[in-house]
Amino acid sequence: MSHLSRRQFLVTSAAAGAVSALARPSFALANDEINLGFISCGGRAGEHMKQFSSISGVNIGALCDPDEGRLASANKRFPDAKAYVDLRDLIADKSIDAVVVATSNHWHCLASIWAMEAGKHVYVEKPLSHNQWEGRQTVEAARKYGRVCAIGTQQRSDPMQAEIKKFLHEEKGLGELVSARVNRYGVRGAIGRRSTPLPIPSNVNYDLWLGPAQDQPIFRDKLQYDWHWDWNTGSGEMGNWGVHVLDDVRNNVFQDEVTLPVRIFGGGARVVYNDAGNTPNVHFVYFDTGKIPVVIGLSNLPAGTDQKGSPAHPGPGSGYIAYCEGGRLEGQRGSAKAFDKDGKVVKEFKGNGGNGLHHRNFLDAVRAGDQSMLNANVAVGHDSTGWCNLANIAVRAGTPFKYEAASAIDEQVWSELVGEMKKHMAAHSIELDGGDFQLSPILHVDPAKEVFVGEHAASANEFLRREYRAPYEVPEITA
Repeated sequence: MSHLSRRQFLVTSAAAGAVSALARPSFALANDEINLGFISCGGRAGEHMKQFSSISGVNIGALCDPDEGRLASANKRFPDAKAYVDLRDLIADKSIDAVVVATSNHWHCLASIWAMEAGKHVYVEKPLSHNQWEGRQTVEAARKYGRVCAIGTQQRSDPMQAEIKKFLHEEKGLGELVSARVNRYGVRGAIGRRSTPLPIPSNVNYDLWLGPAQDQPIFRDKLQYDWHWDWNTGSGEMGNWGVHVLDDVRNNVFQDEVTLPVRIFGGGARVVYNDAGNTPNVHFVYFDTGKIPVVIGLSNLPAGTDQKGSPAHPGPGSGYIAYCEGGRLEGQRGSAKAFDKDGKVVKEFKGNGGNGLHHRNFLDAVRAGDQSMLNANVAVGHDSTGWCNLANIAVRAGTPFKYEAASAIDEQVWSELVGEMKKHMAAHSIELDGGDFQLSPILHVDPAKEVFVGEHAASANEFLRREYRAPYEVPEITA
């Protein structure tokens, strides 16, 4: 197979981008069949292959993965698809109409931008970005090159969500909204800690696997998947599952009227396992939305030593609670229940989680050449991912946790969450105060400019953009 040099790829992409710019505003497909390329052939990509290949008018035309073992496995499923190790080769393939980006988080934005520069539509997995700045560049790339770019928060395509919004906002079924709580509780084991760096398998093109990330030694036991728990390549559980549940709140509670919070305050740590991960496995954050307060509680630990399940918490383990004057609504993937003040169920909602429908929605938008048809467009994905990016910054820019500092926010949902986390950690003989836990100062955000402002802004703003490894720099997109 051919291997484009960096210069050749940029020339090709620039030419394709110029063509797409000339072709706007009409960029619908010339025929009904969509030729899809997959950038990554891992587990999540495999699920997307299953969904897309089951829809008529779709052809899996190309596969790409720097891990040749995963690439070969996917190629057995789709033997007629072209196989590429380098995503730039797939992106340069003129037969491909759209790509599915299901890489590690650190590749999401650059792969998407390169694809749109080359005139291709994009379905990119959540979270959209590894940092806030590159997410904004991806939004601008979709606008500049006139491409359809969808984010993989598939719950947006579940018809149940429209029913919930009607119940909460039009019917005022539980009265006025008061506050919201988001949960992500799910036990994950340790990822190991090696005394020597992990040897990279010979069938992995490690330079391509790293891409924009820094070339740092890896001390965990596995290369794949556990990249989630390394800041160099992942966004922790907040970016992994937090984006789904926070997106539900942005969608159903705020109807997307809140792009980013105006203040954020949070704490967390990676504790108990003493493994090679550096993202929090216990994380709790307060968001001042300018409307109602929102908190998120997250734990990947069991309830306590020698216990298997997650700690006790109100509401669903992966979902949200909308507290209202007349009761509460508890929502999660595929279902929701409304309770009155006495705890009686007054309404139930049944959904399907959005899988399949979300994929069809993307294809419909691609065929029509109309980004506005998307249930979860790149701008929506950028805003929801932004809550996660800011939540992670709250820990990374924090200082050692102090209860006195944590009491700076006087909101019931926050106080209750901190109390729960204190009890959860006590079951592991860990104190929040004086140990590994970090707590941010109250950080003020300018949602329009997507930067921190005021006191403490300088240290937090350092995490809004990363240092990229040449030649895999995310470009700044201008009109």
